[in-house]
Amino acid sequence: MGKGGEGGGDGNGENMAAWLVAVNSLKIQPYQLPPLGPRDVRVRMKAVGICGSDVHYLKTMSCAQYVVKEPMVIGHECAGVIEEVGSEVTSLAVGDRVAIEPGISCGHCKHCKGGRYNLCPDMKFFATPPVHGSLANQIVHPADLCFKLPDNVSLEEGAMCEPLSVGVYACRRAFVGPETNVLIVGAGPIGLVTMLAARAFGASKIVITDADDSRLSVAKTLGADDTVKVSKNMEDLDEEVIQIQKAMGADIHATFDCAGFSKTMSTALNATCAGGKVCLVGMGENELTVPLTPAAAREVDVIGVFRYKDTWPLCIEFLRSGKVDVRPLITHRFGFSQEEVEKAFEVSARGHDAIKVMFNL
Repeated sequence: MGKGGEGGGDGNGENMAAWLVAVNSLKIQPYQLPPLGPRDVRVRMKAVGICGSDVHYLKTMSCAQYVVKEPMVIGHECAGVIEEVGSEVTSLAVGDRVAIEPGISCGHCKHCKGGRYNLCPDMKFFATPPVHGSLANQIVHPADLCFKLPDNVSLEEGAMCEPLSVGVYACRRAFVGPETNVLIVGAGPIGLVTMLAARAFGASKIVITDADDSRLSVAKTLGADDTVKVSKNMEDLDEEVIQIQKAMGADIHATFDCAGFSKTMSTALNATCAGGKVCLVGMGENELTVPLTPAAAREVDVIGVFRYKDTWPLCIEFLRSGKVDVRPLITHRFGFSQEEVEKAFEVSARGHDAIKVMFNL
C-alpha cells in the first residue's frame, strides 16, 4: 500500500476517489487517508490526467505484469495544492501549488543507492497494484516528491509533468542534443511529449510517424519538421523506411519507438543510422519479433526506458521558460462526478482526437 490512502473510509464523503472495481467499472467511493507522517504533505488534488495505462487497467484489470486483484484508486498524473505539512517539512507550505512525482522508491536497494531509483523493485507507484492512485479529493505523499510550481505554470501543466517526464528521461537516455536528428515512431500522447522534449533538448531535426492523419496534423502544429503516414501492415515496412529516411534528408541518429509493437520497433531499427540509438519507450506488446541481427551489425544501440528519474525540476523549468508548451495536448476536460469520470475514460479510450484527457477537481 502506498502513501496515498487506505481502502474503505468512514463513509462521510469527505474524501472521495475513483475506484477501479471491475472491468469497465469505476465507482466514486470514500477513500480514507493515512495519518500524516513527519515528512509527508496532504495535497488537495486539482488536476489529474488519464494515462494509457489507466485505460488499460480499466479494460483488462491488468497492465504488463501488474494485475488488479482488489479495488484500486486510479490515476497518477497529478498536481494540487498543499493543505497540511508534516512536522519535519520545511520545503513546502500550506497553499503551495505542486506537481507530484507518483513513485516512492525504497531508498535502500542497490538501484536506489546507485541513483537509478526508477528500477527499485519495491517501488510504490500510484495506481500500480496494489498501490492506490491519485484521482481523489486528497492524498498524502512524501514532501520530497512534491515540486513547487512557478506562478506562470498552471496546475494542469503541473499534472503534465508526469507524461513529459517520460519524454525527458528518454531523451536523456539517448543523449539527444543539438546535433541529433530524431525520429519518433508513434504520435500518441507519449510520442508527442517526447517530440516536445527532444526539441527542448535542441534536436536539430524531428520526423514523426503515425497511422492517424489527425495525430500527424497535431504533431506538425506542435513543431515536427516533417511527418510520415504509415500503415499497420508489416509488408509496407521497407517502403516506409525509405520514405522516413527521405523525409529526414540525413542520418537518423536517435529513434524513439513510442508504440512498442513489432512493426514499430522494426521500423525504428531499420531506419536508424549505423552507430545510432533506438529507445523503446512504448510497451504495446510484451514480446516483439524484430530484425536485431542487421541492426547489431550496424552497431545500433537498443535502449530501454522504464518511467523516469530526477525529471520534475527540468520539466518544470521547461514549462516555466516556455521551451515546452504542453497546453495544446490537453484536448478534453472533465469534472469529478460519477458521470463525468465514466465519460472521461470513454473519451480517452477512443483515442483519435483525444490526446490528453484532464480532470479538474
